[in-house]
Amino acid sequence: MNSELTRKYSSYPQVELPDRNWPNVKIDKAPFWCSVDLRDGNQALIQPMSMAKKLEMFDLLIELGFKEIETGFPSASQVEFEFTRQLIEDDLIPEGVSIQVLTQAREHLIKRTFESIKGAREVIIHLYNSTSTLQRDVVFHMNKQEIIDLAVQGAEMVIQEAEKYPDT
Repeated sequence: MNSELTRKYSSYPQVELPDRNWPNVKIDKAPFWCSVDLRDGNQALIQPMSMAKKLEMFDLLIELGFKEIETGFPSASQVEFEFTRQLIEDDLIPEGVSIQVLTQAREHLIKRTFESIKGAREVIIHLYNSTSTLQRDVVFHMNKQEIIDLAVQGAEMVIQEAEKYPDT
């Protein structure tokens, strides 16, 4: 991204809140911007992007200067798995660009995610699990602590899988 743009806007005045630390932290550099335009949240599209359209969009995001680009949810979508593999196998990810993949904190999905990113130079794993009361009660049948434990187990699984892929 253009570093001049990060200096374009002035900071807001600080608000003194002595009982908390985080409001006093001043942002003095641009945040990381990760495009999620390629993810098949496409479940919402009547006609999801084709592989050619995804490649065209990836190239456009590179041209725009994005350094972090989410390629999708490869463990939940075969198209996104294949797209991620194509980017890696055809060496289409420029030096200095990280791809990001989304995965739920479930063992089989984490393993499939790592299969999709094998051989990539720089990868961000976006690990998540639902924490809403409805999801917790109706879908998972778990209490708050069990959901926390699920998140911790997912993070541990990511670390374990990463050790199996030293070239990634």
